[in-house]
Amino acid sequence: MHPKKSELRKDYIQDKYVIIAPRRLSRPHGRDVNFDLASLAKSSVKKENCVFCPPNLKINGALLIVGGKKDWQIVVLKNKYPAVSLDNPKAYGSQEVVVETPDHKLQMEQFTTKQIAQILDVYAMRTKSLMDNPKLEYILIFKNNGGRAGASLQHAHSQIFATGFLPPHLLDKSQRVQAYKLQTGRCVYCDVIAQESKSPRLIYQDDYMIAFAPYASLYNYEVWLMPKRHLDNVTNLSAQEIASTARMLQKIIRKVVYDLKLPYNYYFHQVVHDEDQHLYIKITPRGSAWAGVEIGSGVVVNPVAPEEAARFYRGK
Repeated sequence: MHPKKSELRKDYIQDKYVIIAPRRLSRPHGRDVNFDLASLAKSSVKKENCVFCPPNLKINGALLIVGGKKDWQIVVLKNKYPAVSLDNPKAYGSQEVVVETPDHKLQMEQFTTKQIAQILDVYAMRTKSLMDNPKLEYILIFKNNGGRAGASLQHAHSQIFATGFLPPHLLDKSQRVQAYKLQTGRCVYCDVIAQESKSPRLIYQDDYMIAFAPYASLYNYEVWLMPKRHLDNVTNLSAQEIASTARMLQKIIRKVVYDLKLPYNYYFHQVVHDEDQHLYIKITPRGSAWAGVEIGSGVVVNPVAPEEAARFYRGK
């Protein structure tokens, strides 16, 4: 089958552009584009030296403990090396580390759906607590898995980053969402869900959640995971939505790690005082690096069409 021609695509609402260029996959490379990703995905820190392993982990002063102090399952701690802090008015905010398991060898792709649901519940509890601080405007929850994705430690963990500063691109997005609602009377992302639920970019869906490869994917094999209900942050997810999210997240991450053999990030933004935002989790495998075109022009070239990415995740 002859590869499709390149196509310029625009984000659903923001002025972000990507060129979907399937023919780029046929470029010659000096080495395999997936070179040594297995080693990049893991750190060399041994269990006995890992700061997140019992008994090295000091949980006194923990912000949240799931399970008992001696047999904890998940622990949330203040980040020891924060970029922002509550006692710094020049860079005001909070950084927390979610240690997802006491087992040094387990990674999220090996977790049960119940374990993943517990982590999502922890995100909700910590988000609720952070939202009680009137000075915080923005809460970012994210996970770096693998060296190429920015992880410095192998032990399974994620982070919660909250600031009194709202990044400009998110303010721009909020304003565009508001403008769309004023013009149409609808949420742009609710409309996106209706559109993508019937498109070739659909990956999974049930009564509660939907997973799809976005139309203008910035990353190879990028996935968005969204509640079908209009919810603005993780604290409003129901038990059924948490369980559905856990099932879909597990399937996607296993495909990324076991089949693509890639590191990944996932993250979601929460603008504290914007109830019109629609919650979504982005999963971004790190299979390619941005180069001259991306850095110079700001236009991303993605050789993996989202329609093909969705086919991959569906197993077809």
